[in-house]
Amino acid sequence: MRQFERIDRELFRKYSGPGPRYTSYPTAPVFSPTFGPDAYMAEIRRTNETSNAGPLSLYAHLPFCDTLCYFCGCTMLVTHSRSQISDYNSYLMREIDTIGSKVSPDRRVVQMHWGGGSPSYLSPEEIREVGEAFRRRFTYAEDIEAGVEIDPRGLTFEHLQAFREAGFNRVSLGVQDYNETVQVAVNRVQSERITADTVEWSRKLGFASINVDLIYGLPHQTIDSFVETVRRVLRLDPDRLAVFHYAHVPWLKPHQKIIAEHTLPSVDEKIDMFIATAEQLTDAGYWNIGMDHFAKHSDELAVAQRNGTLQRNFQGYSTKAGCDLYGFGMSAIGQFTETYQQNAKKLPEYYAAIDAGKPATHAGYRMVADDHIRKDVIMRLMCDMQLDIRTAERRHRISFDEYFAQALTRLRTFVDDGLVERSADRISVNGIGRLVIRNIAMCFDAYIDRMVQERPIFSKTL
Repeated sequence: MRQFERIDRELFRKYSGPGPRYTSYPTAPVFSPTFGPDAYMAEIRRTNETSNAGPLSLYAHLPFCDTLCYFCGCTMLVTHSRSQISDYNSYLMREIDTIGSKVSPDRRVVQMHWGGGSPSYLSPEEIREVGEAFRRRFTYAEDIEAGVEIDPRGLTFEHLQAFREAGFNRVSLGVQDYNETVQVAVNRVQSERITADTVEWSRKLGFASINVDLIYGLPHQTIDSFVETVRRVLRLDPDRLAVFHYAHVPWLKPHQKIIAEHTLPSVDEKIDMFIATAEQLTDAGYWNIGMDHFAKHSDELAVAQRNGTLQRNFQGYSTKAGCDLYGFGMSAIGQFTETYQQNAKKLPEYYAAIDAGKPATHAGYRMVADDHIRKDVIMRLMCDMQLDIRTAERRHRISFDEYFAQALTRLRTFVDDGLVERSADRISVNGIGRLVIRNIAMCFDAYIDRMVQERPIFSKTL
């Protein structure tokens, strides 16, 4: 049965504007350099001294790639120097050792993710080496959710074997688009065969979940060509798909100037691409988790959403709750109950901090009471697609209508458009409201006006 009976292009056009992805609240632009290494170390000590210290989530940023994809918005570096990669790995492992030594050995790692860049650009030996560095300092739970981002280009069976030995049980494959004209335009030529090989090898090695990333809005894409890409990807039978909107932000990512703007699809074409894709995926048995994420009905994410236990953090949607997230590597972000912290974004600053024996914390943020309240509301909407108002009132000791008077005024347009239902006890997101959940969440964001008035720092929601 189709999840969305009718998707209205005009509504999508109305809500096509810049907005956060809400992998955190407050979002990263609010972070300040006044929160530095000393504050981070104090928070590590505080969170590990408590008797009820909870589970852990780990993130490692491996920034290197073999080539530059012109659409890329990540913190990455192109290199063909294996010694540069080796040097970085040595600093990363020193950071793991320094920070890991401060963490209580009783805490279990229930979630891990390696991103980049391309973690698969490491050699199999380097993958094992970094993986062992983590295992020396951290203890993994038996049911760990461990995912790694994979670039099928240049990948071998031995790479995937090494990731399995390092503890990974999930892979996320970058595909973006199968159309050769599009691939050439964005400098990412990747045959369907090597993608299929990666999926086949992953299943042979026992990876429990396979995700495929696609991007719509790339140069020379058409509705028909992208629908064909999705059709071919569905042959792989992935467990999850992420269908991202291409963020053309050349003022933030200068290399995107290589892409001629006249080759990009129009707003209406992009909207039609996503509508067609959403219908195609839901017809194929996938469930829209929220925004651009789709999963099989039996997938853990879909089950967690139905059970009201879905979570969201810098690693995206997750089934793991109550974790302190430790980020390792340049630009990596960590998250504790009260704070966020981000490492230096450039190699010289990152290396200098590690050489000095200090955390590489470049910026961070300490939450205030209002942040906690708004974070809870935004995260429940993002994950559950509904909010129990009375539960929020009891948890935070507020009168919801009074506290969120301005937010509820903003929410009115979504109610009028039939995307949200509001009763005395509940806010519920309807049907295609799932696809504009970022816009709905923005109603409750205390910082959004200031951020969107500045030069756009967020991608468009559609």
